[in-house]
Amino acid sequence: MEAGVRRRGWIERAAGVSPALSGVLCALVAVLSALVLGLLLPDAPTSPRPLADYGEKTLFTAFGSRSPRTLDPQKSYSSDETAYTYAVYEPPYQYAYLKRPYVLEPRTAEAVAAPLYFDREGRELPSDADPALIAESHYEIRIRPGIRYAPHPAFAKDADGKYLYHALSAEEASRVRSPFDLPKADTRELVAADYVNGIRRIASPQVASPIFGTMSARIVGFHEFREALRQKWKAMRERGAADDAWLDLMSIPFAGVEVIDRYRFRIRVKGKDPQFSYWLAMTFFAPVPAEAEKFYAQKRLRANNVSLDTWPVGTGAFRMKTFLENRRHELERNPLYAHGTYPCEGESGDREAGLLSDCGKPLPFVDRVVFEIEKEAMPLQSKFLAGYYDSPFIERVDTGLGYLVAMEDDPGKASLYRERELKFPKTVQTGLWYLGFNWLDPVVGGGRTPEEAERHRYLRQAIAIAVDWEENIAIFQKNQGMPAHGPIPPGLFGWRDDGPSAFNPEVYAKDASGRAVRKPIEEAKRLLALAGFPDGRDAKTGAPLVLYFDYQNAAQGGSAYLEWYQRQFKKLGIQLEIRATDYNRFQEKMMKGAAQIFFWGWNADYPDAENFLFLFYGPNGKVKNEGENAANYESEAFDAAFREMRFLEDGPRRAELIDRMIRILQEDAPILFGYFPPGAAAYHAWVGNAKPSGMVQNSLQYLKVDEKARVERLVEWNKPVLWPFGLLVFALLMLLRGAAGLIVRRESLRMRPLKGE
Repeated sequence: MEAGVRRRGWIERAAGVSPALSGVLCALVAVLSALVLGLLLPDAPTSPRPLADYGEKTLFTAFGSRSPRTLDPQKSYSSDETAYTYAVYEPPYQYAYLKRPYVLEPRTAEAVAAPLYFDREGRELPSDADPALIAESHYEIRIRPGIRYAPHPAFAKDADGKYLYHALSAEEASRVRSPFDLPKADTRELVAADYVNGIRRIASPQVASPIFGTMSARIVGFHEFREALRQKWKAMRERGAADDAWLDLMSIPFAGVEVIDRYRFRIRVKGKDPQFSYWLAMTFFAPVPAEAEKFYAQKRLRANNVSLDTWPVGTGAFRMKTFLENRRHELERNPLYAHGTYPCEGESGDREAGLLSDCGKPLPFVDRVVFEIEKEAMPLQSKFLAGYYDSPFIERVDTGLGYLVAMEDDPGKASLYRERELKFPKTVQTGLWYLGFNWLDPVVGGGRTPEEAERHRYLRQAIAIAVDWEENIAIFQKNQGMPAHGPIPPGLFGWRDDGPSAFNPEVYAKDASGRAVRKPIEEAKRLLALAGFPDGRDAKTGAPLVLYFDYQNAAQGGSAYLEWYQRQFKKLGIQLEIRATDYNRFQEKMMKGAAQIFFWGWNADYPDAENFLFLFYGPNGKVKNEGENAANYESEAFDAAFREMRFLEDGPRRAELIDRMIRILQEDAPILFGYFPPGAAAYHAWVGNAKPSGMVQNSLQYLKVDEKARVERLVEWNKPVLWPFGLLVFALLMLLRGAAGLIVRRESLRMRPLKGE
C-alpha cells in the first residue's frame, strides 16, 4: 500500500495533475505493463507449461480421448496402455531394440531359456525330438539378483516389521488419492515368487485376464488351477470375505507355474510350443509382488481409483508419478533402476543413423515422461509444430503418416516440416484393421442349424464384396495402407504373393492381366438374395434388414467416416445403424457379446502367424473364455488345423496348414479383413535414439532429448508478434490523451467561480 501511494504521488508531481487524473494514469500504466510482459516474455501464450520445464530432461507427448482403462499387467491388452505398462513392468524377456528381424533377449532374466522336453512318462528328450513325442516343455528361468522395485508405500514397514499401510483406517484411506500421499515408501528385491504370483494372476477370478483362454490351452493344469482358485474364493465369500479381499494365489499348490528357488521359477507348457517364449516378453508375465496386491485390496483405496489399474508397482526404468484421469499422466525415473543399458548392436544403417552412439550407457536417458490429454487433432498438431510436444503420440507408430501425406499434398507444409527438421521414421507394422461379425448374433453370426449357417454365410460374403476397402484406403488413409486378403500381414511366415493371404477368391476375381479386382456388386446382391434378403428386405416379411455397427471411438470418429460405412451397406439395400461409443465402453460391450458388427484392429504381440490366427481359435472366444477371439468365431476344421500348426516350426507342413485356415476364414467370413496399416512415427530433431516399432513396446527408456536445443527452437519458433503491441500502445495513448482532456476540463469547470460569488 505504501509503495503504491509513493508511486502515485510521483506521478502527480511529475505530471502536474490532480489525484483523480493520476489514478487513471496508474491504472493505464498497470494495464500497459501487463501487456508488455505478456507479449515480450519468451513463454508463448499457447504453451502448455512454463518455458523452464522444457529445459529439463523430460519427454513431452500427448494421449487422446481418455485415460488408459487399466494398467494392471495381467489385464492390460490395449495399445494405448503399453507406453505405461512396459515402462513400469519388466517381463523376463524383451525384443532387442534395434535388431531386425526381431530377436528375443533377456530383460530381467539372465538368459533366454531353451525349453527342456519331456515325454508322457516324464523322461527328458533331446532338443531335436519329434514334436509328436513331446508331452511337455519346461521353461526354467533364472532372474538376475539385485533388481529392486521402485519405492512404494506397499513395501513400507514399521520398526517391528509390520506393514504400515496394508490396513488403513476408513478415514486414512479416504484421504488417499495417490499412493504417494502416504508419507513413507520402501522397496525390496525382485524374486522368482513375484513372477510366479503374476503368472498365476492370469487364472485369478478377481483379475479376468483376457489371455486366460490362450494360456489354459498352453500351461499344464492351468484350467484346473483356476477352478481351485474359484472354489477358494467362493469359500472365502461364504465366510463373509469382502469382494475386495486378498486372494492368496501362492497358497494353492500348482506345478504348472512354480518357484524353484529365490531366483528361479519354472513354467510347464503342453507339448512343443515354439511361440511360448514370445509371451515371456509381454507384461502378462510381469512380476506382481503380493505386497502390492494386499495394499490395493483395500476397498476405500479402490473407491478413490487407487489400484493396479492406475498406480502400477514394478522394477522398470520408470514409475507412475501422476495419474490425473483424462487430464495428465507422468512417469518419472525409477531411482533404483540400475540394470538396463543401451544396446551396442542393431541392423544395417543404424550406426550411420547415430543409433549406436550411446552403446553401453545406463538407461533411461530422461527423468520424466509427461502425457497431456489432447482430444482434438488441430490443437495437438499446432503444439507439436510449435515444439511443445516432442512427439504427438509417442506410443503409436502411425502418427507420422498424416504428416507424410500432408507433405505430398501441400508444398508449404513440406517446406515447413523440412525447415523444422521434423523426423518421420518409417516402420513395417505387423497389424490388421478389420470389420468383424459377432458369431453369437442371431442375424450375422454362425447360425443354429446348417441351413441357417449357410444363409448367414451368404450374408457376410455379400457384405464382404460390398465394403470397398480400396476406396476406404484412398479416401481416409490417403493411400497409406494395403488391402488385406487374409489375416496375416506381409513379412510373416504364411504370407506370400501367390498364397491365400494375397488373394481372397470369395471377394476378388482376377482380370486378364492377373490383377485382383473386387467382384461386382451384382454378385453381392445375388448372395444377399440367397441369404433371404433380396434387395435388403426379408423375403418372408418384407421388412427392411437393419444391422448395427458398434464403432469404438466416438470422440475421434468423424461423421464422414461413419457415413461411408452406411453407404457401403446401402449398396445392398441394408440399413446400417451406428452405435458409436468411447473405447472403454466399447470394450465392455465386446466382453459381453453385445455388439453385432464392429470395427477393431490387432497389432501382433509377437512376430509369428500364430499370433493372428489365434484370433479365430474357438477356445479363445471373448465372451465364453475371455480370450482375444473378438468375433467369437467357432469352426471345428479351423481349430483342428490350428492345434496342429501351433506346435510346428516354420516349414512346408506349417505353411500348408496356414493356407488351409486362411481359406476357411475367407469362406466363412467371420471378419472383413480390411487393411494392413503402414507405420511412421513423428519426432522433433532434438529427440534421439528413435526407432519406432510395433513390436518393441518398452522404447521410452531408450529415447533421449537435447533439452538445450529444444528451448532454443521454442524461443525461435514462438517469438512474440509485436505489431499488435504497437497498435495497443497507440490506442492506449489516445485513450490516455482523451481521458486527461476530460479530467482537465471537468476540474477547470469545478474550479470556475459560480455567478454571484
